[in-house]
Amino acid sequence: MRPSNAGNLSLTRPLTAEQAWRVTSERAARCLLFFDFDGTLAPVMDDPTAVQPAPHVLTAIDALAGVVQRIAIVSARPVEFLREQFSSVPHVDLYGLYGLEHSHDAGPTVTEPMALPWVRPMAELADRARAELPPGTLVEYKRLSVALHYRTAPETSAVIEAWGAAQAERLGLRVQAGRMVVELKPPVDRDKGMVIGEAVKSAGCAWYFGDDVSDIKAFTALRAREQADPEFFGVCVAVANPETGQEVSSAADITIESPEALGDFLTSAVRALT
Repeated sequence: MRPSNAGNLSLTRPLTAEQAWRVTSERAARCLLFFDFDGTLAPVMDDPTAVQPAPHVLTAIDALAGVVQRIAIVSARPVEFLREQFSSVPHVDLYGLYGLEHSHDAGPTVTEPMALPWVRPMAELADRARAELPPGTLVEYKRLSVALHYRTAPETSAVIEAWGAAQAERLGLRVQAGRMVVELKPPVDRDKGMVIGEAVKSAGCAWYFGDDVSDIKAFTALRAREQADPEFFGVCVAVANPETGQEVSSAADITIESPEALGDFLTSAVRALT
């Protein structure tokens, strides 16, 4: 069990939601809320282009934005996709492609300069994937990465993973494993943990909500901030799923059973903080 002295309270992990929101309410003006998108705020679907936030999510986030210091979405999706999903909630920060892109307060999309030379190679890689990978593979081109989904054809996973590893070796790319997906990314030092680590340097409190293995790096960033500053209060929330749920939940303070349940959880958080 990990003790916490946040808010002058002697708390022992794992926390209850009530304990966590009580401490958060004491420092809401200096609190940041970070959310992954797929599998966290929205259910995972066979067609990633059809995904939308779960019920009550947008309404709750809009309400919470008026209570806490900042809210940010930190996702593997491109910023432009996130911008469409959160068009009704303009006052959130958007970090796309694991932080290779970002937009603040509905401003323009800013791309990490070191990643820009990889736009054309990624487009060529996406074309190659469509031509060479077995039927059932969904190739998602994201401008600065290529995601190879095998959710509708799980029997092809070994072939797709081997192909992805070979292309990463050939081009010097990085491989990001996920929920029935292999993603190929530029060799640029940027991930969710780095995004969170930078964003919370002056914060008094932060929550991170995620469902996949890439989100564990964000959890680790909150833990590191707590160790560096005993007055900082961080909460790691996992959204359960049958694929990576146990690994992520074991690294979290609180587990929510689904994106739909998270919508209700956030709605209750609005009441707790106001």
